[in-house]
Amino acid sequence: MNVPVAHDPARTSHYLGDALYQEIVDAYADWQNDDQIVEDPRVTARFERFLYREARLLDRGLYEEWLKLYAPEFVYWVPATADGGDPRREVAVTFDDRRRTEDRIYRFRTGYAWSQAPPSRTVHLIGNIEVFKTARDAVMMARSNFSISEFWSGETRILTGSYGHRFVEQDGQWLIQCKRVDLIECDQSLRNPSIVL
Repeated sequence: MNVPVAHDPARTSHYLGDALYQEIVDAYADWQNDDQIVEDPRVTARFERFLYREARLLDRGLYEEWLKLYAPEFVYWVPATADGGDPRREVAVTFDDRRRTEDRIYRFRTGYAWSQAPPSRTVHLIGNIEVFKTARDAVMMARSNFSISEFWSGETRILTGSYGHRFVEQDGQWLIQCKRVDLIECDQSLRNPSIVL
């Protein structure tokens, strides 16, 4: 008798494969359409609060709490091309799954992540939030603009761009399945972007 293997996304990257890559490419191909915008202000406000909470948790360095906003199987994607492209064929600044993200948080906590010693101080500003329906009721997309001020080692820098959050509803709550971070300077030399954008 074959017993199904339980995969722990914190230990293996079992869900990363061609099907997931194709789903991500398709999801971000043509989603910012006026006919898909959610008109209900209550729904929009719910996702606005979600994005504001995510920004607050990141600014406070509460990474374990921040991680709870994400689905068990998720992707955090920072493309190195202006149109996002296809992560199977193009370089990314960051393309992390849960296992790699948890590794990053663990390194932050050790004190040996030299690019975060001392830890950066950040302020995430989020605006222009629009929420979009998809073909599935349990999947929503949100687009927003951001500006991040980071102070580290006596220097301040500003990172700007737009977010594309893909939300899935699981067990009655909305969680982030994919977060795409489109930096306006994505194809330029970026000083080690070791913070979570």
